Amino acid sequence: MSHTIIKFDGVSKVFPEGTRAVDDVSFEIFDGECVTFVGPSGCGKTTTVKLLNRLVEPTAGTIYLNGEDTARVDVIALRRNIGYMIQDVGLFPHMTVSQNIALVPRLKGWTEKEQTRRTEELLHLVGLEPAAFRNRYPHQLSGGQKQRVGVARGLAADPPVILMDEPFGALDPITRAQLQDEFLRLRKRLKKVILFVTHDMDEAIKLGDRIAVMRSGRIVQFDTPRKILREPADPFVRDMVGREGGIKLMKLLRIADIMDPADGMTISADRLSEAERRMAESGKDILLVVDKEGRFQGTLSYEQFMRSEHPGDATLLDRTCPVVEARDRVDTTLENMLKHKRVWLPVVSDDQKLRGVVTMTHFACFFTAGDAPSGGTP
Repeated sequence: MSHTIIKFDGVSKVFPEGTRAVDDVSFEIFDGECVTFVGPSGCGKTTTVKLLNRLVEPTAGTIYLNGEDTARVDVIALRRNIGYMIQDVGLFPHMTVSQNIALVPRLKGWTEKEQTRRTEELLHLVGLEPAAFRNRYPHQLSGGQKQRVGVARGLAADPPVILMDEPFGALDPITRAQLQDEFLRLRKRLKKVILFVTHDMDEAIKLGDRIAVMRSGRIVQFDTPRKILREPADPFVRDMVGREGGIKLMKLLRIADIMDPADGMTISADRLSEAERRMAESGKDILLVVDKEGRFQGTLSYEQFMRSEHPGDATLLDRTCPVVEARDRVDTTLENMLKHKRVWLPVVSDDQKLRGVVTMTHFACFFTAGDAPSGGTP
């Protein structure tokens, strides 16, 4: 069962001039989860995230971190245990890369040896060679390199929670895409709680386990990317998703999410003589042949079987049928099926064991509402 790390309970923020930036917001974030906060400028997403580390103090409501009311925690200690990364990075220009990264560990009393070890480790982690970058100053770095150093600094004290406020927003599209991919790689290794602010719905979909869509200080939908793409809560969310919601969903899902099981249409390679009976039982004109370990060997068609004088002969198998792996992306698989004029493909796992079948029928769901249709197998 997931453990709640962060809880907002009826939280609001009204600034002195009367602006209600956050309006009665409640949500929970679980262990290891990345939540992306998305919405137009002024919707309250950045203010919401800053409420957690008390860069902004709430007007009403309670915020809990690991079950403890953050209002009762020393604010300096709170901030030193929450990583914080912003769009313009905020590196200190008079400090070297290694000094910038080691700033929080130094404030927390780490030894010089511990600071050096952590700096070297993090530079490797974000893809910067320590020997080449540790002694450089911020003005000697590209935008992408600065952002990588910013990520390293945010991770330096190994905080359990990380706040990222549009960290890639000022980068060119190519560098931004590269850092998004790097972020996904790091997430798998670090398994930290991340609150990620963005104005870009595509980025929110790509990076978040769940998405908080905000408007006028309120959360209008808090759901998984799949749920938001399939069932936007209102016209505002639908507009945020855009007209290409089906295509975005295709990029997000894997073949394992839409395939049908191969139940009733498989046969073991050492029992081909039973093919006629199996075809009659299943109503299929094609059987998928597997070995004793369940690995896909090829296909056997009704015509091939009926033409043979030796029904149990393994030479009857068509071994030219391509396969798709269960972890493959839906959009690239559809592209390949169209290119090679395939209406269906067997689905296998990494070890080539048969998992199921994907057909052209399955892809229709991305352009209509509802779940992927079942059936339609050969």
